[in-house]
Amino acid sequence: MESGSHRFISRITQNTLALVLAGGRGSRLKQMTMWRSKPAVPFGGKFRIIDFPLSNCINSGIRQIGILSQYKAHSLIQHIQKGWGFLRGEFGEFVELLPAQQRIETSWYEGTADAVYQNLDIIREHNPEYVLILAGDHIYKMDYGDMIARHVESGADMTVGCLEVDLEMAKAFGVMSVDGESRVREFAEKPEQPDSIPGKPDKALASMGIYVFNTAFLFEQLIKDSDMPGSNHDFGKDIIPAIIENYRVIAFPFHDPKTGGQAYWRDVGTVDSYWAANLELIGVTPELNLYDNDWPIWTYQEQLPPAKFVFDDEDRRGMAVDAMVSGGCIISGSVIRHSLLFSNVRVNSFSEVTNSVVLPNVVIERNCSIKNAVIDKGCVIPEGTMIGEDRAEDARRFYVTEKGITLVTPDMLGMRHRYVR
Repeated sequence: MESGSHRFISRITQNTLALVLAGGRGSRLKQMTMWRSKPAVPFGGKFRIIDFPLSNCINSGIRQIGILSQYKAHSLIQHIQKGWGFLRGEFGEFVELLPAQQRIETSWYEGTADAVYQNLDIIREHNPEYVLILAGDHIYKMDYGDMIARHVESGADMTVGCLEVDLEMAKAFGVMSVDGESRVREFAEKPEQPDSIPGKPDKALASMGIYVFNTAFLFEQLIKDSDMPGSNHDFGKDIIPAIIENYRVIAFPFHDPKTGGQAYWRDVGTVDSYWAANLELIGVTPELNLYDNDWPIWTYQEQLPPAKFVFDDEDRRGMAVDAMVSGGCIISGSVIRHSLLFSNVRVNSFSEVTNSVVLPNVVIERNCSIKNAVIDKGCVIPEGTMIGEDRAEDARRFYVTEKGITLVTPDMLGMRHRYVR
């Protein structure tokens, strides 16, 4: 890209306010979101899900960010306060928490569009030229500057980030049809029979829940929607279908800038997809590279000692193979295979952890066997526990998915005094 283009993108990102929708419960994650919202769920060994869209903003040059929170937001708020306070207010930079506080209506946020509508006075105060609206619960790396530049160059009123997904998967997304100029001509939210992409009968064009608006146009449409009887006050269900005929709505395909193919993007909204996305990171060359110095993922950096592996006897050897082990972990005479351990996990002697995701501050006592599991934050697994051996027995005590992944939380272990945030 030429230097002039860089300057153009830099100017428009400086005049952009990003709003991250982070109030969702994420009920498909079952008990993982009993005490935290989905964007606050830990991911990748040391991060939380919301760190990915926030890092994308910082790396894209967008340093005016509002986070719209609602459902059980305490851990999310704590994380933002600890890890995202490095921006300089003197330079007009901020990460601002915007909890549901009934600023305009007497109700809580009732939809994605309503969440933004209830903060119109704050948006006016910041006076951005463009508003970038993001979902706070997806894992991906994206330069939003390219999307905003495309929005400006195309003369769009609204731009929708999109990606190609399998036709069956598209039933869970907003699905659009576009013309030769990438203008959105049809849009259906979670259709039973999604329209396929011309020439690709097994694929559909799905919304990522990422939108760019000209600010004045956004205000106009949100105010109109707020007065609409029967509206769900949702961007996908109401706003987009209402404007595609009379206004210029452009689709922006999310491609890998290096290969031009489909870029990495994961909705870790189920226990199965969450488990799989975490274990993908262990691969030799995973699609999501966390060791990328050009596009770092920022987070709250807890001060911890290195991981430690102790004992080297024949039947009691502390070791990890094909695994990621975070700081503060102690692997004491136990074996970790193809698993991801978050911070401050202790695995005691003669235990084995295989194909599992273990969240922070977990203790696994002696002589345990853990397979194909997600162990939530703060669990203490009693000595001799077997998980992943007998599905019926696991289902009696824990939550087991259709694909056989076992979720264990402190509450399931009778640790009701310990709330995992």
